[in-house]
Amino acid sequence: MGERISDHVGDRPDRRVTWQKSSFSGSDESQNCVEMAGVDGVIKLRESEDPDRVITIPVERLRAFILGVKAGEFDHLVH
Repeated sequence: MGERISDHVGDRPDRRVTWQKSSFSGSDESQNCVEMAGVDGVIKLRESEDPDRVITIPVERLRAFILGVKAGEFDHLVH
């Protein structure tokens, strides 16, 4: 399982969440990666290099995207 980081959501320092990054990102703290957190039934996404910019996506949409990634539908974007 990837590293977990306790932090706040966007401009809400009173709202603590646990962000998780992929174990494929490596263990080097200086590496930039995409982090995810589950909050109130939705998924929050952010880049570690810009943690105040957060994208919110419903679980169902993320699930459909992940299934597409696993099926190889986006392989052409990373080769």
